[in-house]
Amino acid sequence: MLKIRHTARLLQHAPWRWTFAPLEPILHASPWRLRLLGLTAMLGQPLFGWIWSSWLVQPYENPWLRGLMSLLAGLLLLPAMSRDFSNPKTRLLVTLVMWVEIPFFFSWMYLCNSGSAAWLATVCAMIAFYYHLTDWRIATAGIFSAVLLAWALFVWLMPDQLYWNAVDAMVILFSWSCALLLGLSSANLRRDQLVHTLATMGIMAHELRTPLSTAALIGDAVQMEVQRLPAHPRAAKLDQLSQRLHALVRTMNHQIDTQIANARLLQLPRYTEEVWAATLVHDVTSSYPYASIRQKECVSVVIHENFNFCASSSQFSQVLGNLIKNALHSLTAADSPCHPGALRIEVDCVQARGRIVVSDDGLGIAPALLPYIFKPFFSSNRSTGHGLGLAFCQQVVRSAGGIIKVTSNHGAGAAFTIILPVGPC
Repeated sequence: MLKIRHTARLLQHAPWRWTFAPLEPILHASPWRLRLLGLTAMLGQPLFGWIWSSWLVQPYENPWLRGLMSLLAGLLLLPAMSRDFSNPKTRLLVTLVMWVEIPFFFSWMYLCNSGSAAWLATVCAMIAFYYHLTDWRIATAGIFSAVLLAWALFVWLMPDQLYWNAVDAMVILFSWSCALLLGLSSANLRRDQLVHTLATMGIMAHELRTPLSTAALIGDAVQMEVQRLPAHPRAAKLDQLSQRLHALVRTMNHQIDTQIANARLLQLPRYTEEVWAATLVHDVTSSYPYASIRQKECVSVVIHENFNFCASSSQFSQVLGNLIKNALHSLTAADSPCHPGALRIEVDCVQARGRIVVSDDGLGIAPALLPYIFKPFFSSNRSTGHGLGLAFCQQVVRSAGGIIKVTSNHGAGAAFTIILPVGPC
Protein backbone atom coordinates (compact mmCIF):
# COMPACT_ATOMS: atom_id res chain seq x y z
CA MET A 1 0.00 0.00 0.00
CA LEU A 2 2.87 2.38 0.86
CA LYS A 3 4.49 1.55 -2.47
CA ILE A 4 1.27 2.41 -4.32
CA ARG A 5 0.98 5.72 -2.48
CA HIS A 6 4.62 6.52 -3.26
CA THR A 7 4.04 5.72 -6.93
CA ALA A 8 0.98 7.95 -7.02
CA ARG A 9 2.87 10.87 -5.44
CA LEU A 10 5.81 10.38 -7.78
CA LEU A 11 3.61 10.39 -10.87
CA GLN A 12 1.60 13.33 -9.58
CA HIS A 13 4.57 15.65 -9.01
CA ALA A 14 7.05 14.52 -11.64
CA PRO A 15 7.42 17.15 -14.40
CA TRP A 16 7.61 14.41 -17.02
CA ARG A 17 4.49 12.53 -15.85
CA TRP A 18 2.56 13.39 -19.05
CA THR A 19 4.98 11.32 -21.11
CA PHE A 20 3.64 8.20 -19.38
CA ALA A 21 -0.05 8.92 -19.95
CA PRO A 22 -1.78 5.91 -21.51
CA LEU A 23 -1.75 6.11 -25.31
CA GLU A 24 -5.32 6.54 -26.52
CA PRO A 25 -5.66 6.56 -30.33
CA ILE A 26 -9.41 7.26 -30.01
CA LEU A 27 -10.20 9.79 -27.29
CA HIS A 28 -13.50 9.29 -25.47
CA ALA A 29 -14.25 6.33 -27.73
CA SER A 30 -17.87 5.33 -28.15
CA PRO A 31 -19.81 3.84 -31.08
CA TRP A 32 -21.93 6.97 -31.53
CA ARG A 33 -18.94 9.31 -31.38
CA LEU A 34 -17.16 7.31 -34.09
CA ARG A 35 -20.28 7.08 -36.25
CA LEU A 36 -20.95 10.80 -35.90
CA LEU A 37 -17.38 11.52 -36.95
CA GLY A 38 -17.71 9.25 -39.98
CA LEU A 39 -21.12 10.66 -40.96
CA THR A 40 -19.91 14.26 -40.61
CA ALA A 41 -16.89 13.62 -42.83
CA MET A 42 -18.88 11.55 -45.33
CA LEU A 43 -21.49 14.28 -45.84
CA GLY A 44 -19.17 17.22 -45.26
CA GLN A 45 -16.73 16.32 -48.03
CA PRO A 46 -19.21 16.71 -50.93
CA LEU A 47 -20.91 19.66 -49.22
CA PHE A 48 -17.72 21.69 -48.90
CA GLY A 49 -16.62 20.52 -52.34
CA TRP A 50 -19.73 22.23 -53.71
CA ILE A 51 -19.23 25.34 -51.55
CA TRP A 52 -15.61 25.85 -52.64
CA SER A 53 -16.33 25.12 -56.33
CA SER A 54 -19.74 26.77 -56.93
CA TRP A 55 -20.47 29.31 -54.20
CA LEU A 56 -17.27 30.59 -52.57
CA VAL A 57 -15.00 29.58 -55.42
CA GLN A 58 -11.43 28.61 -54.55
CA PRO A 59 -8.50 28.21 -56.98
CA TYR A 60 -8.49 24.41 -56.76
CA GLU A 61 -11.15 21.78 -56.14
CA ASN A 62 -11.24 18.10 -57.08
CA PRO A 63 -14.59 16.23 -56.93
CA TRP A 64 -12.88 12.85 -57.42
CA LEU A 65 -10.61 13.42 -54.45
CA ARG A 66 -13.60 14.59 -52.41
CA GLY A 67 -15.50 11.44 -53.35
CA LEU A 68 -12.56 9.26 -52.31
CA MET A 69 -12.35 11.01 -48.94
CA SER A 70 -16.11 10.60 -48.48
CA LEU A 71 -15.88 6.85 -49.15
CA LEU A 72 -12.94 6.56 -46.76
CA ALA A 73 -14.96 8.29 -44.03
CA GLY A 74 -17.71 5.74 -44.62
CA LEU A 75 -15.43 3.08 -43.12
CA LEU A 76 -16.05 4.63 -39.72
CA LEU A 77 -19.74 3.79 -40.04
CA LEU A 78 -19.12 0.06 -40.37
CA PRO A 79 -20.33 -1.93 -37.31
CA ALA A 80 -17.02 -3.78 -37.13
CA MET A 81 -15.21 -0.48 -36.50
CA SER A 82 -17.17 0.36 -33.36
CA ARG A 83 -17.58 -3.18 -32.01
CA ASP A 84 -14.29 -3.41 -30.09
CA PHE A 85 -12.19 -0.30 -29.45
CA SER A 86 -9.60 -2.36 -27.57
CA ASN A 87 -8.81 -4.32 -30.75
CA PRO A 88 -5.37 -3.18 -32.03
CA LYS A 89 -6.51 -3.54 -35.66
CA THR A 90 -9.50 -1.28 -35.07
CA ARG A 91 -7.36 1.33 -33.34
CA LEU A 92 -4.80 1.26 -36.15
CA LEU A 93 -7.41 1.49 -38.91
CA VAL A 94 -9.25 4.40 -37.25
CA THR A 95 -5.92 6.16 -36.73
CA LEU A 96 -5.00 5.76 -40.42
CA VAL A 97 -8.43 6.93 -41.62
CA MET A 98 -8.25 10.04 -39.43
CA TRP A 99 -4.67 10.71 -40.57
CA VAL A 100 -5.63 10.63 -44.24
CA GLU A 101 -8.92 12.49 -43.75
CA ILE A 102 -7.57 15.30 -41.59
CA PRO A 103 -3.87 16.31 -41.68
CA PHE A 104 -2.89 14.83 -45.05
CA PHE A 105 -5.97 15.87 -47.06
CA PHE A 106 -6.13 19.38 -45.56
CA SER A 107 -2.39 19.96 -46.06
CA TRP A 108 -2.69 18.87 -49.69
CA MET A 109 -5.67 21.14 -50.35
CA TYR A 110 -3.92 24.08 -48.67
CA LEU A 111 -0.91 23.69 -50.97
CA CYS A 112 -3.08 23.23 -54.07
CA ASN A 113 -5.01 26.42 -53.23
CA SER A 114 -1.76 28.39 -52.73
CA GLY A 115 -2.64 29.14 -49.14
CA SER A 116 -5.90 31.01 -49.72
CA ALA A 117 -7.47 32.71 -46.70
CA ALA A 118 -10.24 30.10 -46.55
CA TRP A 119 -7.79 27.20 -46.54
CA LEU A 120 -5.43 28.89 -44.08
CA ALA A 121 -8.33 29.16 -41.60
CA THR A 122 -9.41 25.59 -42.39
CA VAL A 123 -5.93 24.20 -41.72
CA CYS A 124 -5.76 26.02 -38.36
CA ALA A 125 -9.16 24.59 -37.39
CA MET A 126 -8.06 21.15 -38.61
CA ILE A 127 -5.06 21.15 -36.27
CA ALA A 128 -7.19 21.91 -33.22
CA PHE A 129 -9.80 19.33 -34.28
CA TYR A 130 -7.17 16.62 -34.80
CA TYR A 131 -5.74 17.10 -31.31
CA HIS A 132 -9.28 16.84 -29.94
CA LEU A 133 -9.88 13.47 -31.61
CA THR A 134 -6.67 11.58 -30.83
CA ASP A 135 -3.76 11.44 -28.40
CA TRP A 136 -1.44 14.44 -28.59
CA ARG A 137 1.54 12.21 -29.45
CA ILE A 138 -0.30 10.62 -32.36
CA ALA A 139 -1.60 14.04 -33.47
CA THR A 140 1.89 15.58 -33.39
CA ALA A 141 3.48 12.74 -35.33
CA GLY A 142 0.49 12.67 -37.72
CA ILE A 143 0.62 16.37 -38.55
CA PHE A 144 4.36 16.44 -39.20
CA SER A 145 4.33 13.26 -41.30
CA ALA A 146 1.24 14.40 -43.27
CA VAL A 147 2.68 17.85 -43.99
CA LEU A 148 5.98 16.36 -45.14
CA LEU A 149 4.27 13.79 -47.38
CA ALA A 150 1.88 16.35 -48.87
CA TRP A 151 4.78 18.72 -49.49
CA ALA A 152 6.87 15.98 -51.14
CA LEU A 153 3.98 14.95 -53.42
CA PHE A 154 3.31 18.56 -54.35
CA VAL A 155 6.97 19.18 -55.20
CA TRP A 156 6.96 16.03 -57.33
CA LEU A 157 3.67 16.62 -59.17
CA MET A 158 3.48 20.42 -59.35
CA PRO A 159 6.91 21.92 -58.66
CA ASP A 160 6.14 25.12 -60.60
CA GLN A 161 3.18 25.92 -58.29
CA LEU A 162 5.00 25.50 -54.99
CA TYR A 163 3.71 27.99 -52.43
CA TRP A 164 5.40 29.45 -49.37
CA ASN A 165 4.35 32.35 -47.15
CA ALA A 166 6.14 33.22 -43.91
CA VAL A 167 3.03 34.89 -42.42
CA ASP A 168 0.93 31.78 -43.07
CA ALA A 169 3.66 29.64 -41.53
CA MET A 170 3.63 31.70 -38.33
CA VAL A 171 -0.18 31.56 -38.11
CA ILE A 172 -0.15 27.78 -38.56
CA LEU A 173 2.70 27.42 -36.06
CA PHE A 174 0.75 29.46 -33.51
CA SER A 175 -2.35 27.31 -34.08
CA TRP A 176 -0.31 24.13 -33.69
CA SER A 177 1.37 25.29 -30.46
CA CYS A 178 -2.02 26.16 -28.94
CA ALA A 179 -3.45 22.78 -29.98
CA LEU A 180 -0.38 21.02 -28.53
CA LEU A 181 -0.77 22.79 -25.18
CA LEU A 182 -4.46 21.87 -25.06
CA GLY A 183 -3.58 18.26 -25.93
CA LEU A 184 -1.00 18.11 -23.13
CA SER A 185 -3.52 19.59 -20.72
CA SER A 186 -6.14 17.00 -21.70
CA ALA A 187 -3.60 14.18 -21.29
CA ASN A 188 -2.68 15.47 -17.84
CA LEU A 189 -6.34 15.57 -16.81
CA ARG A 190 -6.83 11.95 -17.89
CA ARG A 191 -3.62 11.02 -16.12
CA ASP A 192 -4.65 12.79 -12.92
CA GLN A 193 -7.96 10.93 -12.88
CA LEU A 194 -6.08 7.62 -12.83
CA VAL A 195 -3.63 8.87 -10.20
CA HIS A 196 -6.48 10.03 -7.95
CA THR A 197 -8.19 6.66 -8.40
CA LEU A 198 -4.96 4.96 -7.38
CA ALA A 199 -4.65 7.14 -4.27
CA THR A 200 -8.30 6.52 -3.39
CA MET A 201 -7.78 2.76 -3.59
CA GLY A 202 -4.82 3.06 -1.20
CA ILE A 203 -6.88 5.06 1.30
CA MET A 204 -9.76 2.58 1.05
CA ALA A 205 -7.36 -0.31 1.64
CA HIS A 206 -5.98 1.36 4.74
CA GLU A 207 -9.42 2.14 6.16
CA LEU A 208 -10.75 -1.36 5.48
CA ARG A 209 -7.73 -3.23 6.78
CA THR A 210 -7.91 -1.55 10.19
CA PRO A 211 -11.23 -3.21 11.20
CA LEU A 212 -10.13 -6.41 9.46
CA SER A 213 -7.02 -6.54 11.64
CA THR A 214 -9.24 -6.11 14.70
CA ALA A 215 -11.46 -8.97 13.49
CA ALA A 216 -8.39 -11.16 13.00
CA LEU A 217 -7.25 -10.40 16.57
CA ILE A 218 -10.69 -11.36 17.88
CA GLY A 219 -10.43 -14.65 15.98
CA ASP A 220 -6.99 -15.26 17.53
CA ALA A 221 -8.38 -14.52 21.00
CA VAL A 222 -11.25 -16.98 20.49
CA GLN A 223 -8.82 -19.68 19.31
CA MET A 224 -6.58 -19.10 22.35
CA GLU A 225 -9.63 -19.42 24.61
CA VAL A 226 -10.56 -22.70 22.90
CA GLN A 227 -7.01 -24.02 23.42
CA ARG A 228 -7.15 -22.97 27.09
CA LEU A 229 -10.51 -24.71 27.70
CA PRO A 230 -10.70 -27.56 25.17
CA ALA A 231 -13.25 -29.47 27.25
CA HIS A 232 -15.78 -26.65 27.25
CA PRO A 233 -19.08 -27.77 25.64
CA ARG A 234 -18.96 -24.83 23.18
CA ALA A 235 -15.27 -25.18 22.33
CA ALA A 236 -15.91 -26.88 18.97
CA LYS A 237 -18.48 -24.27 17.96
CA LEU A 238 -16.19 -21.40 18.96
CA ASP A 239 -13.30 -22.95 17.04
CA GLN A 240 -15.51 -23.23 13.94
CA LEU A 241 -16.57 -19.58 14.26
CA SER A 242 -12.93 -18.52 14.66
CA GLN A 243 -11.92 -20.36 11.50
CA ARG A 244 -14.80 -18.78 9.56
CA LEU A 245 -13.78 -15.35 10.82
CA HIS A 246 -10.18 -15.88 9.68
CA ALA A 247 -11.42 -17.12 6.30
CA LEU A 248 -13.56 -13.99 5.96
CA VAL A 249 -10.57 -11.76 6.80
CA ARG A 250 -8.41 -13.56 4.21
CA THR A 251 -11.13 -13.18 1.58
CA MET A 252 -11.57 -9.46 2.26
CA ASN A 253 -7.80 -8.87 2.17
CA HIS A 254 -7.64 -10.74 -1.13
CA GLN A 255 -10.42 -8.54 -2.55
CA ILE A 256 -8.61 -5.39 -1.39
CA ASP A 257 -5.34 -6.54 -2.99
CA THR A 258 -7.20 -7.35 -6.20
CA GLN A 259 -8.89 -3.96 -6.42
CA ILE A 260 -5.60 -2.15 -5.73
CA ALA A 261 -4.01 -4.18 -8.51
CA ASN A 262 -6.94 -3.27 -10.77
CA ALA A 263 -6.19 0.41 -10.16
CA ARG A 264 -2.56 0.06 -11.22
CA LEU A 265 -3.16 0.65 -14.91
CA LEU A 266 -0.87 3.62 -15.29
CA GLN A 267 2.46 2.11 -16.34
CA LEU A 268 3.21 -1.56 -15.76
CA PRO A 269 6.94 -2.32 -16.00
CA ARG A 270 8.27 -5.29 -17.90
CA TYR A 271 9.77 -8.09 -15.81
CA THR A 272 12.46 -10.65 -16.56
CA GLU A 273 11.27 -13.30 -14.12
CA GLU A 274 10.91 -16.82 -15.48
CA VAL A 275 7.43 -18.17 -14.71
CA TRP A 276 6.25 -21.75 -15.21
CA ALA A 277 2.58 -21.85 -16.10
CA ALA A 278 1.72 -25.09 -14.27
CA THR A 279 3.38 -23.92 -11.04
CA LEU A 280 1.63 -20.56 -11.28
CA VAL A 281 -1.80 -22.16 -11.76
CA HIS A 282 -1.33 -24.65 -8.92
CA ASP A 283 -0.10 -21.95 -6.52
CA VAL A 284 -3.01 -19.62 -7.30
CA THR A 285 -5.73 -22.27 -7.14
CA SER A 286 -4.40 -23.74 -3.87
CA SER A 287 -4.10 -20.35 -2.11
CA TYR A 288 -7.27 -18.73 -3.44
CA PRO A 289 -9.69 -17.80 -0.59
CA TYR A 290 -12.71 -19.86 -1.65
CA ALA A 291 -15.97 -19.05 0.10
CA SER A 292 -16.69 -22.75 0.68
CA ILE A 293 -15.31 -26.25 0.17
CA ARG A 294 -17.83 -26.74 -2.66
CA GLN A 295 -16.33 -23.80 -4.54
CA LYS A 296 -12.84 -25.24 -4.22
CA GLU A 297 -13.99 -28.67 -5.39
CA CYS A 298 -15.55 -27.24 -8.56
CA VAL A 299 -12.13 -26.05 -9.82
CA SER A 300 -10.46 -28.46 -12.21
CA VAL A 301 -6.85 -27.96 -13.34
CA VAL A 302 -5.62 -29.78 -16.45
CA ILE A 303 -1.98 -29.53 -17.55
CA HIS A 304 -1.69 -30.72 -21.15
CA GLU A 305 1.80 -29.31 -21.63
CA ASN A 306 3.70 -27.06 -19.25
CA PHE A 307 5.59 -24.00 -20.53
CA ASN A 308 7.63 -21.11 -19.18
CA PHE A 309 7.40 -17.43 -20.05
CA CYS A 310 8.95 -14.12 -19.01
CA ALA A 311 6.74 -12.00 -16.76
CA SER A 312 5.93 -11.11 -13.16
CA SER A 313 4.62 -14.06 -11.16
CA SER A 314 2.91 -11.77 -8.63
CA GLN A 315 1.10 -9.82 -11.36
CA PHE A 316 0.03 -12.99 -13.15
CA SER A 317 -1.18 -14.40 -9.83
CA GLN A 318 -3.47 -11.35 -9.64
CA VAL A 319 -4.60 -11.99 -13.22
CA LEU A 320 -5.57 -15.60 -12.50
CA GLY A 321 -7.16 -14.54 -9.21
CA ASN A 322 -9.30 -12.02 -11.09
CA LEU A 323 -10.40 -14.61 -13.64
CA ILE A 324 -11.19 -17.20 -10.95
CA LYS A 325 -13.17 -14.63 -8.96
CA ASN A 326 -15.19 -13.63 -12.02
CA ALA A 327 -15.87 -17.26 -12.92
CA LEU A 328 -17.05 -18.11 -9.39
CA HIS A 329 -19.34 -15.06 -9.35
CA SER A 330 -20.72 -16.12 -12.72
CA LEU A 331 -21.44 -19.61 -11.44
CA THR A 332 -23.17 -18.17 -8.37
CA ALA A 333 -25.25 -15.74 -10.47
CA ALA A 334 -26.37 -18.57 -12.74
CA ASP A 335 -27.27 -20.84 -9.79
CA SER A 336 -25.04 -23.44 -11.39
CA PRO A 337 -24.13 -26.47 -9.26
CA CYS A 338 -20.47 -26.42 -8.28
CA HIS A 339 -19.69 -29.84 -9.69
CA PRO A 340 -16.07 -30.76 -10.44
CA GLY A 341 -15.07 -29.09 -13.70
CA ALA A 342 -17.62 -26.27 -13.53
CA LEU A 343 -14.56 -24.01 -13.48
CA ARG A 344 -11.70 -25.31 -15.64
CA ILE A 345 -8.13 -24.06 -15.94
CA GLU A 346 -6.09 -25.61 -18.76
CA VAL A 347 -2.41 -25.15 -19.58
CA ASP A 348 -1.17 -26.07 -23.04
CA CYS A 349 1.22 -25.18 -25.87
CA VAL A 350 -0.08 -24.64 -29.40
CA GLN A 351 2.24 -23.74 -32.29
CA ALA A 352 5.08 -22.61 -30.01
CA ARG A 353 2.75 -20.36 -28.02
CA GLY A 354 1.70 -21.02 -24.44
CA ARG A 355 -1.98 -20.95 -23.50
CA ILE A 356 -3.78 -20.64 -20.18
CA VAL A 357 -7.54 -21.03 -20.53
CA VAL A 358 -9.97 -20.22 -17.70
CA SER A 359 -13.51 -21.33 -18.56
CA ASP A 360 -16.71 -21.79 -16.59
CA ASP A 361 -20.30 -23.04 -16.98
CA GLY A 362 -21.78 -19.93 -15.44
CA LEU A 363 -24.00 -17.11 -16.61
CA GLY A 364 -21.73 -15.99 -19.42
CA ILE A 365 -21.41 -12.48 -20.83
CA ALA A 366 -24.09 -10.71 -22.84
CA PRO A 367 -22.94 -10.02 -26.45
CA ALA A 368 -23.59 -6.29 -26.01
CA LEU A 369 -21.08 -6.18 -23.13
CA LEU A 370 -18.23 -8.07 -24.81
CA PRO A 371 -16.70 -4.98 -26.53
CA TYR A 372 -16.39 -3.18 -23.19
CA ILE A 373 -15.24 -5.74 -20.62
CA PHE A 374 -11.56 -4.80 -21.00
CA LYS A 375 -12.20 -1.10 -20.46
CA PRO A 376 -10.67 0.23 -17.20
CA PHE A 377 -13.05 -0.23 -14.26
CA PHE A 378 -15.96 -1.26 -16.48
CA SER A 379 -18.65 -3.19 -14.62
CA SER A 380 -21.83 -4.72 -15.95
CA ASN A 381 -23.57 -3.97 -12.63
CA ARG A 382 -25.33 -7.29 -12.83
CA SER A 383 -23.58 -8.98 -9.94
CA THR A 384 -21.76 -11.46 -12.17
CA GLY A 385 -18.34 -10.07 -11.45
CA HIS A 386 -17.38 -10.13 -15.13
CA GLY A 387 -15.39 -7.09 -16.25
CA LEU A 388 -14.02 -6.19 -12.81
CA GLY A 389 -10.25 -6.07 -13.10
CA LEU A 390 -10.11 -7.29 -16.70
CA ALA A 391 -8.43 -4.07 -17.84
CA PHE A 392 -5.62 -4.85 -15.39
CA CYS A 393 -5.46 -8.42 -16.70
CA GLN A 394 -5.09 -7.15 -20.26
CA GLN A 395 -2.32 -4.74 -19.27
CA VAL A 396 -0.35 -7.44 -17.46
CA VAL A 397 -0.67 -9.92 -20.32
CA ARG A 398 0.36 -7.29 -22.87
CA SER A 399 3.38 -6.32 -20.75
CA ALA A 400 4.50 -9.97 -21.09
CA GLY A 401 4.12 -9.80 -24.90
CA GLY A 402 0.88 -11.82 -24.93
CA ILE A 403 -2.80 -11.32 -25.63
CA ILE A 404 -6.00 -12.19 -23.76
CA LYS A 405 -9.23 -13.11 -25.54
CA VAL A 406 -12.72 -14.04 -24.44
CA THR A 407 -15.43 -16.18 -25.99
CA SER A 408 -18.86 -16.40 -24.43
CA ASN A 409 -22.50 -17.17 -25.06
CA HIS A 410 -24.93 -15.58 -22.66
CA GLY A 411 -26.23 -18.29 -20.36
CA ALA A 412 -23.60 -20.82 -21.46
CA GLY A 413 -20.45 -19.71 -19.64
CA ALA A 414 -17.32 -17.90 -20.75
CA ALA A 415 -13.73 -18.81 -21.62
CA PHE A 416 -10.77 -16.45 -21.20
CA THR A 417 -7.68 -17.47 -23.14
CA ILE A 418 -4.23 -16.05 -22.37
CA ILE A 419 -1.70 -16.59 -25.17
CA LEU A 420 1.95 -15.99 -24.29
CA PRO A 421 5.35 -16.26 -25.97
CA VAL A 422 7.23 -19.33 -24.74
CA GLY A 423 10.84 -19.35 -23.64
CA PRO A 424 13.28 -18.39 -20.90
CA CYS A 425 14.12 -14.78 -20.10
